[in-house]
Amino acid sequence: MKNSKLFSHELATKAEKLGCLPEEWLTEIYHQKWFKLFVPKDLGGLGCSLPEALEIEENLARLDGSLGWTVTLCAGAAWFVGFMDDSVRTAIFPPKELCLAGSGFVGGKANLVKDKYIISGSWTYASGALHATHLTANCEILENGEAVLDDEAKPVVKAFVLDRKDVEILDGWNYMGMVATGSHAFRCENLKISRNRSFEILPEKAKLDAPVYQYPFLQFAEATLAANILGISQHLINLIEESFWKRHEYRKYDKKHLRHFEKLLDKQKEKLTRFRDEFYQQVKASWEELEKHGKISSSRLKKVSKVSRRLTQKCREINGKLYPFSGLEAAKTHTELNRVWRDFNTVGQHALLIFPF
Repeated sequence: MKNSKLFSHELATKAEKLGCLPEEWLTEIYHQKWFKLFVPKDLGGLGCSLPEALEIEENLARLDGSLGWTVTLCAGAAWFVGFMDDSVRTAIFPPKELCLAGSGFVGGKANLVKDKYIISGSWTYASGALHATHLTANCEILENGEAVLDDEAKPVVKAFVLDRKDVEILDGWNYMGMVATGSHAFRCENLKISRNRSFEILPEKAKLDAPVYQYPFLQFAEATLAANILGISQHLINLIEESFWKRHEYRKYDKKHLRHFEKLLDKQKEKLTRFRDEFYQQVKASWEELEKHGKISSSRLKKVSKVSRRLTQKCREINGKLYPFSGLEAAKTHTELNRVWRDFNTVGQHALLIFPF
């Protein structure tokens, strides 16, 4: 990753104190167009395929968990460009310093009255909210105060893109890790917006033709989150190894203990490499299938889900086996090792990837 020196421990510490990404990182993100990984090039984006974007997200997460996660979630929100109305897309996306944050939580209601939606609600865990220019929010749909139901009598849900000036950011991210993601809540009350600000995240509802907008959202989300967990794990393992050898300098472990650690470390690194390769093989196979046939088979999608969850589970196991060798350095709250450990054990709680199946 170019400019990796910019993403130093000192700036990561600064980011954690700020509770959001520092200006130095944001400047680089805008320059590299990382918030626009999936935005078409004619709108100032990179127009990445999913496999290309995953490698960028993995590399950023390896540099810093909050950095990788914020880019991933904000780029994921900007992926919705492919589902938005033409007029909204061309009005919102061209600026260089664009950042969308969003919440997957259905936290509001949108009442259609004449040609306007009136939106009220609150939404949680909007990573990047503190520097977002726009936010996306899921709402149950009403028409003139009456709930709109689908063919199965379930509430119809649509997503909306809101301007930052129209919402209130709520201080709701009080967790031990991923502190610099600024994953706060937000809310609005009786906000009137035009009906073209709504969209639905379904392949058949895509307004742009690029294959990435035909990739189903569930597997898209699982894969991007797994790439972050992978990157954070790589960072953590490197720091554990460094900490062990520093302790050896003054503790002088005997040869038997050194051989045990070296054997265990090599084995866990080999495992991680193998699971990483399996992950990318399945994602790339799904992408090739999409490009060739215009859709991905259900069997392949199941494999992508399974490999994303499997990778996450294996990262937990590998990190758990190696963590004790980091010593008390990992318990010092100001150290890089402690921060990365906290980040891993926070992001690893994401509901999408808790279960291995």
